[in-house]
Amino acid sequence: MWDYTDKVKELYKNPKNVGSIPDANATAEVGSIVCGDALKLYMKIDENHVITDAKFETFGCGSAIASSSALTEMIKGKKVEDVEHISNQDIVKFLGGLPDEKMHCSVMGGEALEKALKNWRGIKTDREEDVEGEILCQCFGVTDGLIRRVIRENHLTTVEDVTNYTKAGGACGSCIPKIEDILAEELDNKKKEPEKKAEKKPLTNMRRIQLIDETINNVIRPILQEDRGDIELIDVDGKDVYVALRGSCSNCLVSNVTLKNLVEGKLREFVEEDIIVHESQK
Repeated sequence: MWDYTDKVKELYKNPKNVGSIPDANATAEVGSIVCGDALKLYMKIDENHVITDAKFETFGCGSAIASSSALTEMIKGKKVEDVEHISNQDIVKFLGGLPDEKMHCSVMGGEALEKALKNWRGIKTDREEDVEGEILCQCFGVTDGLIRRVIRENHLTTVEDVTNYTKAGGACGSCIPKIEDILAEELDNKKKEPEKKAEKKPLTNMRRIQLIDETINNVIRPILQEDRGDIELIDVDGKDVYVALRGSCSNCLVSNVTLKNLVEGKLREFVEEDIIVHESQK
């Protein structure tokens, strides 16, 4: 039995933003009902590039529904420039995690967002050309281009990883030797790359606040609530984050340790490595 987070269960049982938008000006379809999972994403983007509405229609498992619902929650009300780099890993973080075998559901959400924004910008993307390349897995219609991209973005190292993230190789298995060849080639290319830190695009303040809020709600709060504690986000000033500990944590003798080791530690792990957390008295 797979272990699902409370957030996944919540969005599966009570998904948000289900349905279509008749006057949507950014749409995308990814996946296939024949292959078991399909997603249609609808967005309404105004003249200021703000996503004023986002909805989805999904055919698939609970993880597919939860991932699609999470995506719409992450982009609704945001500017295009603040969401266009959302990856499948961001969706997974929002959900507090997904079983390895269900990671392909988050990949489907990332694909849908990318394709919908291309559609909005007037870049034609035929359904058969969602991800360039030769169809490697005939059972699930997965191209070698998608496999290579997912390997690079998620640092995959095994065929099992590739299957979990794309479903390729999960049926008849005839494509597994080709997946192994691609993995070997990508891993070899990675070894040849010069040692250097990956250059990250600086976060906008809106995106930083969004990630801070998601990390507090989905990662930090559940840990504190196990000991009857809680936390409230008070303010964000650049990379200075002001929070107030609640419940049993508010009078704890080691509250400063909690702030630094847990709160600041997790925010540095999931948002930015130089964030500083301060305790607010509000």
